Amino acid sequence: MLRQVLHRGLRTCFSRLGHFIASHPVFFASAPVLISILLGASFSRYQVEESVEHLLAPQHSLAKIERNLVNSLFPVNRSKHRLYSDLQTPGRYGRVIVTSFQKANMLDQHHTDLILKLHAAVTKIQVPRPGFNYTFAHICILNNDKTCIVDDIVHVLEELKNARATNRTNFAITYPITHLKDGRAVYNGHQLGGVTVHSKDRVKSAEAIQLTYYLQSINSLNDMVAERWESSFCDTVRLFQKSNSKVKMYPYTSSSLREDFQKTSRVSERYLVTSLILVVTMAILCCSMQDCVRSKPWLGLLGLVTISLATLTAAGIINLTGGKYNSTFLGVPFVMLGHGLYGTFEMLSSWRKTREDQHVKERTAAVYADSMLSFSLTTAMYLVTFGIGASPFTNIEAARIFCCNSCIAILFNYLYVLSFYGSSLVFTGYIENNYQHSIFCRKVPKPEVLQEKPAWYRFLLTARFSEDTAEGEEANTYESHLLVCFLKRYYCDWITNTYVKPFVVLFYLIYISFALMGYLQVSEGSDLSNIVATATQTIEYTTAQQKYFSNYSPVIGFYIYESIEYWNTSVQEDVLEYTKGFVRISWFESYLNYLRKLNVSTDLPKKNFTDMLRNSFLKAPQFSHFQEDIIFSKKYNDEVDVVASRMFLVAKTMETNREELYDLLETLRRLSVTSKVKFIVFNPSFVYMDRYASSLGAPLHNSCISALFLLFFSAFLVADSLINVWITLTVVSVEFGVIGFMTLWKVELDCISVLCLIYGINYTIDNCAPLLSTFVLGKDFTRTKWVKNALEVHGVAILQSYLCYIVGLIPLAAVPSNLTCTLFRCLFLIAFVTFFHCFAILPVILTFLPPSKKKRKEKKNPENREEIECVEMVDIDSTRVVDQITTV
Repeated sequence: MLRQVLHRGLRTCFSRLGHFIASHPVFFASAPVLISILLGASFSRYQVEESVEHLLAPQHSLAKIERNLVNSLFPVNRSKHRLYSDLQTPGRYGRVIVTSFQKANMLDQHHTDLILKLHAAVTKIQVPRPGFNYTFAHICILNNDKTCIVDDIVHVLEELKNARATNRTNFAITYPITHLKDGRAVYNGHQLGGVTVHSKDRVKSAEAIQLTYYLQSINSLNDMVAERWESSFCDTVRLFQKSNSKVKMYPYTSSSLREDFQKTSRVSERYLVTSLILVVTMAILCCSMQDCVRSKPWLGLLGLVTISLATLTAAGIINLTGGKYNSTFLGVPFVMLGHGLYGTFEMLSSWRKTREDQHVKERTAAVYADSMLSFSLTTAMYLVTFGIGASPFTNIEAARIFCCNSCIAILFNYLYVLSFYGSSLVFTGYIENNYQHSIFCRKVPKPEVLQEKPAWYRFLLTARFSEDTAEGEEANTYESHLLVCFLKRYYCDWITNTYVKPFVVLFYLIYISFALMGYLQVSEGSDLSNIVATATQTIEYTTAQQKYFSNYSPVIGFYIYESIEYWNTSVQEDVLEYTKGFVRISWFESYLNYLRKLNVSTDLPKKNFTDMLRNSFLKAPQFSHFQEDIIFSKKYNDEVDVVASRMFLVAKTMETNREELYDLLETLRRLSVTSKVKFIVFNPSFVYMDRYASSLGAPLHNSCISALFLLFFSAFLVADSLINVWITLTVVSVEFGVIGFMTLWKVELDCISVLCLIYGINYTIDNCAPLLSTFVLGKDFTRTKWVKNALEVHGVAILQSYLCYIVGLIPLAAVPSNLTCTLFRCLFLIAFVTFFHCFAILPVILTFLPPSKKKRKEKKNPENREEIECVEMVDIDSTRVVDQITTV
């Protein structure tokens, strides 16, 4: 009883609101436009987010804490000779992979000379600044002798060239660790790719070689010069590529990911304009009909204007509050499109059900009472689900600011639909009541006047006048609308046919089967190449790197951050045991092997061990560079202690398999907790991978919980709680299918797809809630009758919004970007699966599942019979007269 009272009370409130807006249409039409213009002026503060890590890496990550600890122990300027795979921070760098179209050996004389020429050209790059030209020598990371640190593979190639020049045949390159002439052992697993080896790991050939040039960025000027040097580096590599057409080069810099991520916005512009044109055209067509008075093409256009004003207002607020734009915001207009268009089409559908002889204010009040309650509840669902996503509980910044922007846009869209679109409905209502043309606003002449006009004129001004319509036919004046006619005369009877239902159930079982098959294969996507434009440096470089350099994992730093008894044999064995199964690039193991070759016991006293270690760094050249991997500390008695050390590990794994790399990280993490030695492991890629799965699923998980909570709470507001039960089951079915099919469509569970799934919850409720509400609240007659009635009442609005939404999505599929590809596939699946449920699954299932409908039993007691005399009124010219006695 309480639910019915609340329901009637809310409908009354919305009815009075509609009457008030209809009384002041000019104010409510102009206020949203003025607000949007004022806030839109804030685009002078438009900013773009530069940091991809800030957007896509989990905010609260153990890997970030480990990175700070590593930087405090081993600063970058202490790691001059340890620049494998960006050990601590990416910094500024230029990188290029050189390979051949014909899979030639890049270590032969021709290609060796070619690569060394490329190296020379890169080191001569100049960055002009007022009064000075910067070269690589001015901004590179310097050695102790004030020379630039370059990749060890350059030294290998130079030694190989010298050996060929002197006809030495004893020079050999081993893989993945080789030795230089100064005695240093260097790791080349990420510098030689597509390697074929002889016995004893001697390299026979290599299909690719990677060169890396690390730059300093210690201050703003240095960072600006380094950024320009990176741009010149890419230009130099491209020019070198043109002059040497038989080799293929893939340049990449520290700025490439950021630039390619933002490039999606630029390449999407013309496709979004095409999408807008298609949506405008479809919206106008969906609101048009043959009757030129009752047709509402302007309302189709003004519905899109309403959405645009809300989006502009939200963007203005984001700019004023210091928010920054990024490419994920491309999904916000489509969130607005799905919700806003359905609300406007539902209001238009309610307008068609009102009586034409009523005043415009009364008709508007009836529209608000009929449609605004469900639109308000679905808007509240959007605000709650996206609001939870915008909360601090969301650990990925890109998801959080997307949800925040969506919340603001949805809120203003709701207010503008109430005000701006409601006022537009009032204006078009006056045009209709005055029998003016819906497009040209010209008075439509009477039929007898039209008979004297040309055929094209009569076609444009076709209208049905109320005096030409019998009283019983008033409700059918809008049946000339194509979609109304299609649903009422054909589709409703077809979908509820007894012979069609088994096929629909069969299709649903097939749908569930394929969805389950895809659901069991869901994988989390942490590959950053999934968010950039396709024809970019990032994609080309990443593809080449995975093809040629995926034999080994990224170099993982193994950091011991306590003073342990390195001189103790048992501790030495423990450390080596922890790193068993890895390729070790370590001072520790190399030094122990050195002592064994000298027949010196490794079980030395502490003082002897540290003294011998320090002396070996000074006297043995093969250990000189390992001094960077140890931190010594002097005590009060001049005794030296090793307080921290590091080694570098490489696992024999596939870098393309992100799951395998994530499992490796978790295994090392668990080992660091249970081991006797306190150590941490780190690689910059861990910042993106660490807790990525849990951080990624948190917004969706929290949104689902909040949606269920709101559905439970709203059960006390809707007229029947069974509505919420059906909505929940429908949402579960749709989301399950979308997750399964997007996996089969090769879409991983990443930031973009999770945001789409959150939107999918609301989109399903948007379209299915009014349909289910009409069916559940229907009394008397049969289930089939109420299914048909629900489709007739709400099916047109669902079909109109679906058609506009799909034509708007189609251009998105052609955008050359992985981000928009993911966006299109997810949104298309959400729209298609929801449409499938609204027009096939629910109409069939509801005909044989609760709630039950009882037919009204008419009493046949003769005492209750009443005789009514019905006299049919006829025209004067008619000679037919009917006088009939009807018994009711």
